[in-house]
Amino acid sequence: MNGSEALLKKLKENGTDVVFGYPGGVLLPLYDSIYDCDIRHILVRHEQAAAHAADGYARASGKTGVCIATSGPGATNLVTGIATAQMDSSPVVALTGQVGTPIIGTDAFQEVDMIGITMPITKANFQPRQSHEVPNVIDEAYKIASTGRFGVVVVDLPKDVLEQEVKDEDMNVDIVLQGYKPKTKGNPRQIKKAIRTIEDSKKPIILAGGGVILADASKQLLDFATKANIPVATTLMGKGSIPEDHELSLGLLGMHGLESTNHAVTDCDCLIAIGCRFSDRTTGKVSEFAPNATKIQIDIDPAEIGKNVDIDIPIVGNAKIILEELIEELNYTNHDDWTKDVITKRQAYKPKFNFGCVPFKPQECVKEIMDAITPETIVTTDVGQNQMWMAHYFKTRNPRTFISSGGLGTMGYALPAAIGAQIAKPEENVLAVAGDGGFQMVSQELATVKEYDLPIVTCVLNNRYLGMVYQWQVLYYENRISQTKLAPTPNFTQLAKSYGIDSVKVEEIGKLRESIQNSFEARTACLIEVNIDSKELLPMVPPGEKITKIVGEYKVED
Repeated sequence: MNGSEALLKKLKENGTDVVFGYPGGVLLPLYDSIYDCDIRHILVRHEQAAAHAADGYARASGKTGVCIATSGPGATNLVTGIATAQMDSSPVVALTGQVGTPIIGTDAFQEVDMIGITMPITKANFQPRQSHEVPNVIDEAYKIASTGRFGVVVVDLPKDVLEQEVKDEDMNVDIVLQGYKPKTKGNPRQIKKAIRTIEDSKKPIILAGGGVILADASKQLLDFATKANIPVATTLMGKGSIPEDHELSLGLLGMHGLESTNHAVTDCDCLIAIGCRFSDRTTGKVSEFAPNATKIQIDIDPAEIGKNVDIDIPIVGNAKIILEELIEELNYTNHDDWTKDVITKRQAYKPKFNFGCVPFKPQECVKEIMDAITPETIVTTDVGQNQMWMAHYFKTRNPRTFISSGGLGTMGYALPAAIGAQIAKPEENVLAVAGDGGFQMVSQELATVKEYDLPIVTCVLNNRYLGMVYQWQVLYYENRISQTKLAPTPNFTQLAKSYGIDSVKVEEIGKLRESIQNSFEARTACLIEVNIDSKELLPMVPPGEKITKIVGEYKVED
């Protein structure tokens, strides 16, 4: 077999049955082999969408996602999606084409240094220079991407390497990754120290991050929180790690978090952070973040321990394994008064708003979305105000059902991520929620939705602005609105119809819920446009401020 055939065989051996890609000249050997391969190839309409789709596929399924792009501009178009997946710890293998080895370094047509470009934004990258290296490199890429802290591995493939012969004996070489030994079990001494601290605490809070979901540890998290009777706050990436309608769930923490959650974390005397990297959006002013708490951090990546926040009790390891140990060894705790008080305040701080407004309030759209779906429905979001409305008000009840770009904050994420999620979970309903700005960056992927007959419902919340940037201009720049008004916006319903996709513009109360339900029942793709109130702002914590300092007011109406 040649290098291309060997590569595809290794993809199959590593459990891959679908890839997302876009062909090009140097990848002709690979695409010629794909022609006869039983791996499903999803042809996107832009390479960035291939990376986001692979990311969405990985996060919905728990498997490693794979994306492909040709050399030069094709490869560089993957970069944003690669950085997005890496920051959110998604296991992705990105295959990029490269010019032939004899001309690497000559500034040949469509040559870029993908190893140099992606080194800072990946977990690892490889460039095999001989075809016999391909099988081992692919095995190593999968192992690195899907163990320890998950991440992205780039494999840059010179054209001649894809064409040369690979011998059978090269296909089963043992992987030797010098120095790569991710730690999964926590230090017993540190675990015992954490248990004593939790048992002695009076006001503990659990902070669940995306690492809980990635470790498939949601059941263990709920069991631990229930046994210890400790309320659970979540980061954006941890949304869904605990059912948000559970009495112990406090919801989102941080810059765009719930006021009651921010106060609870500020007042706690023991903070148990699990799979959370303490980003600036979570902590606000670090010196005033949970100032009176003994901080316990559980994370599989030792580099994250104490990186942003000083930690009293560090535990390196897999969240699921460590939670199981905590559950087994934890004795009786009495946090009843604290937990009752936190839950009471959560209800008291709960923002209120009325329904039936014209133009629609975004909160009302979130409520109709919740009424239209089931706990198993997979929801992807774009970035900006639409994302924060969903993060704030939408109740996620199962892990791997709320998929959003957290670390990089990538506009245009929702639709291609929904494509990946739908491919991963063809039996589930998938809903993409986007703003008008982000959607216009990837609207061409409606063609992908149509080509593969994917029953994705896309809800475009149209406020005619780059909503989050506009909000910052209102709150922090004296209402000086500079280059954030998107006018004119296209007719989104006609745009969808031009791709052969059903569409509807919602202008009546209840029609959003009805339209979503009708599309899900029919299992057909649909774009739903809703004009929302552009003046509605979500109160937030200013950058660098204490998380209890919230600017803006919730509009409470009787």
